[in-house]
Amino acid sequence: MDMELRHLRYFIAVVEEGGLTAAAERRLHTSQPSLSRQIRDLEYEVGVPLLTRTPHGVEPTPAGVAFLDHARLAVAQAAAAGEAARRAGRTSKPSFSVGFLLGEEVDWLTTVTRGLGEDLPGLELRISSGYSPQLAEEVAQGKLDIAIIRREPQAELAYRLLGREPLVVVLPSDHRLAAQTAIDIADLVDEPYVGFSDVPRVLRDVVEGYFRECGAAFEPAHRIDNFAMGISLVASTRGFAILPTYATNYLPWSVVSRPLAGTAPTIDLMLAYHRANSSPVVTALLGRLNQPAD
Repeated sequence: MDMELRHLRYFIAVVEEGGLTAAAERRLHTSQPSLSRQIRDLEYEVGVPLLTRTPHGVEPTPAGVAFLDHARLAVAQAAAAGEAARRAGRTSKPSFSVGFLLGEEVDWLTTVTRGLGEDLPGLELRISSGYSPQLAEEVAQGKLDIAIIRREPQAELAYRLLGREPLVVVLPSDHRLAAQTAIDIADLVDEPYVGFSDVPRVLRDVVEGYFRECGAAFEPAHRIDNFAMGISLVASTRGFAILPTYATNYLPWSVVSRPLAGTAPTIDLMLAYHRANSSPVVTALLGRLNQPAD
């Protein structure tokens, strides 16, 4: 038997769902006995056990853990190849798709188009905006050639550092601290805090790491998925949020931003591309950006 992509998908589903029955019913829409046979076939092909039963469900063996990343990469590369072929078949003119973290188009669209240089006239350039985890997934799936995002935990992606953005305090315009030129985080201890959900995980980790370094503890009154939600909640609840500087371009009159006193935390802004993307346009763009490889 040859190893097939479906076997890899089945294995990934079992690991992520934590059990054969859950994977069969929720993800794969097949029967549990059939799924068990497929997993046994895969283990036979690989030559070692990949899964083991524990009191908490089914977990990967050490060999399964090693196999998992490669399985995910193979599935992602197959999806990227299919998407690239579909895109090529839809138009006779080569296309190049760029995703921007919502709000970053203002600062980075010109840089990207300039970097495309002599390739640009021959390309159908497609631009989209979104939030970082969503765009990372689209690069991994081959729907985007590059994206300007955070460093998301996607094994299929490679990154190039573009810059580091300071984080700022966002609070109501008439807040008692709004008149200050910089705000000490300790002065906000008793204020309602608008924190982050697990969706913007990278940003959440940076902010919470900054709090720990400062010895400050904040329990979020609300958790947000994106900066637009954060700005809205700051205005409506009269709390505060810690957001990247670029979000200040979208503040209404009722909300202001102020720098953090001392050494402000920063968050990396990255250019992301699929490790398997061999497009000469991507290669040329990376070279023209003239940044050290990550």
